[in-house]
Amino acid sequence: MKLALEQISPDADSSFHILLTPHLSDVFLWHYHPEYEIVFIEGASGTRHVGNHISRYEGSDLVFIGPNVPHLNFDYGVRTEHRKVVVQLKENFLGEVFWQAPELAAVTRLFERARSGLSFYGATKEAVGQQLSQLAGLPSFERLLSLLRIFQQLATSTEYTPLHGQAVASAYNLNEQQRLKRVHQFIVDEYARKIEIPEVAALASLTESAFCRYFKRITGLTFTQFLNQYRINQAQKLLLMDHTVSEACFACGFESLSYFNRIFRRLTGENPLQFKKRHRQDLT
Repeated sequence: MKLALEQISPDADSSFHILLTPHLSDVFLWHYHPEYEIVFIEGASGTRHVGNHISRYEGSDLVFIGPNVPHLNFDYGVRTEHRKVVVQLKENFLGEVFWQAPELAAVTRLFERARSGLSFYGATKEAVGQQLSQLAGLPSFERLLSLLRIFQQLATSTEYTPLHGQAVASAYNLNEQQRLKRVHQFIVDEYARKIEIPEVAALASLTESAFCRYFKRITGLTFTQFLNQYRINQAQKLLLMDHTVSEACFACGFESLSYFNRIFRRLTGENPLQFKKRHRQDLT
């Protein structure tokens, strides 16, 4: 029974599919599909888990994901009132010849970049988010034109971050999805303390070596890499709340300040104090 492969069909009188706030906050849906997907969510803060990328979004998020890149539903665990718009479309949703038009050269390049996932921010996120929120209420022809304008705006924007996701090589079955859900929830609950791999392997009902192979195959990361990314994301949140670097380090399960600084720089490109000063200045 293959539950992780999502089956998608275009809406009636449309070449693509729109979902409005599907209310999946209690559902851990680690899934993939052959369609491209644009996701806009606002009024929420949560986990952005796309391929081997994991980070946190605050307040809203706008992501464009390519075919077969596994991702977690962006509303998982969200408890606030929020709105979510999901647009799903096949690569050739307008036909093969359509994309050969020179006017669409920038959009064609956008689709190529989106194969590994893109996260948009700033004015682009705000403007495109508003357009996506209005999309479902438009007549079919205006809806298509609006979507093309959205693609053009995304294609010409510099306000994006590559997520470096990778397409899946094989399907995930129900047991693997349930196992990953248990591990993910364990990290959410226990990241602030020391976690040993044998403990997590036992939770997944696997030997240590089998668990390490399984986790790397499913997420593209080792368990330690995944855990460190989650901890750094939580540390960033604490730093933005004006906690000290030491407080953020030890509150998020790191036992060494030097190791915390090294991992923080490796994942973010700057040390924790630089991150705090830069973002705290933006808030003043």
